[in-house]
Amino acid sequence: MQPAKMKSKRITSWHLIGAQLAMFRKAARLTQAALAERCSVGDDTIASIEQGRRALQWDFAVQLDELLDTKGALQVAVSKVPQKERFTAFVQDFVDYEQEAVTLLWYENQVVPGLLQTEEYARFLFSCLYPPLEEDEREEWVADRLDRQKLLNRKPRPMLHFLLEESILRSQIGDPAMLRKQIRHLRQCMELPFLGLQIMPMTLPKHAGLAGPMVLLETPDHDHLAYVEGQLTSYLHDDPAVVSVLQQKCGMLRSQALSVEASARLLDELLGET
Repeated sequence: MQPAKMKSKRITSWHLIGAQLAMFRKAARLTQAALAERCSVGDDTIASIEQGRRALQWDFAVQLDELLDTKGALQVAVSKVPQKERFTAFVQDFVDYEQEAVTLLWYENQVVPGLLQTEEYARFLFSCLYPPLEEDEREEWVADRLDRQKLLNRKPRPMLHFLLEESILRSQIGDPAMLRKQIRHLRQCMELPFLGLQIMPMTLPKHAGLAGPMVLLETPDHDHLAYVEGQLTSYLHDDPAVVSVLQQKCGMLRSQALSVEASARLLDELLGET
């Protein structure tokens, strides 16, 4: 997952669209709470869009144009957002929600989840990107990733659960010593009372996660979101029907994975400590 800064002062198309929405809302003499109620979303959704922290999705733009009688203005604005900004906005949006999450469930099939990466492991992963990053940019990305890990020290504590493939832990890519340190870090993280970790064994007759990684989270307002990222694309889903499908997948993955206790024993075996 590409990193995103916790806070950015760069003005994007989403800030301009947010200001446009705020103007239309005020012209209609509606508060953020009143508009949110009419749209059946949380107050924070409208606030985040107006502040440029959250991308306005197309279907929601259509709904807002109808409610505010803005004759398609928001739909046009969304359609004009450059593709590069669309990607950045979804990543930034996810990071904002990640830092405030009440619960988070993360499945990865290629690399250790970003919140659990050591600095050395994160730097190695960024060195594998193509086109290659300049050294100063790579170090900036590493710093941003480590900054996101402050979530593990946040109070009130979030409830975190991670699912990762056994093949990640047995990979021969990179320095073996680096991987060993990463495995030891995972084992230490498992001692945190609010963090669970399960490993998907390499010998499964069926696997519910073949379509790739995903992150599910619950916001302080108890909205449920899902983040999916692939090659040159990312998307933050808030449609309950879509989120439900991914929750079902993760539920099956948790039943197919080794238990937390068996996963801890596997990490100990890999470290030669059993």
